Amino acid sequence: MGSFATTLKLLLAVVLTAFLMVGPGARAQDQPAEAVAPEPWQSVIDSQIEAFRTKDAPAAFSYAGAGFQVSFPSAEAFFNAIVTAGYAPIMESRSHSFGRFQKLGDKAVAQEVKFVGNDQSLYEAIYMLAEEANGWRVQGVQLAKQAGMGI
Repeated sequence: MGSFATTLKLLLAVVLTAFLMVGPGARAQDQPAEAVAPEPWQSVIDSQIEAFRTKDAPAAFSYAGAGFQVSFPSAEAFFNAIVTAGYAPIMESRSHSFGRFQKLGDKAVAQEVKFVGNDQSLYEAIYMLAEEANGWRVQGVQLAKQAGMGI
């Protein structure tokens, strides 16, 4: 799994850099607070976050992309790897909201998600998703602690 994880981190770093460099361009979009319907990939993110919060490893794993599906022998192994890789703030968050997203073609997107932790810490994540045969699936997440406190 080492080379897969290294490749995934490199890909996320490149996409994160490109995502942050995009100004208010035509394809980068802010999610309005009063949005009527979420983007289709956002419901996948919501569902995976909820599965992590309730410690439902099989459900969380079901929203992971094909690369994760073949790299982990079980949902529990995936879940434990996510916890030990530093993503516990997502699982322990009290709330999350969607920020900008950047379409990376017809079947890929980078989605900003902001989290408020139980201790009121702020985190920001960039979710990479791709549309696979079974719908939108999470390909990777880059998480960073932010300055300030949330309410």
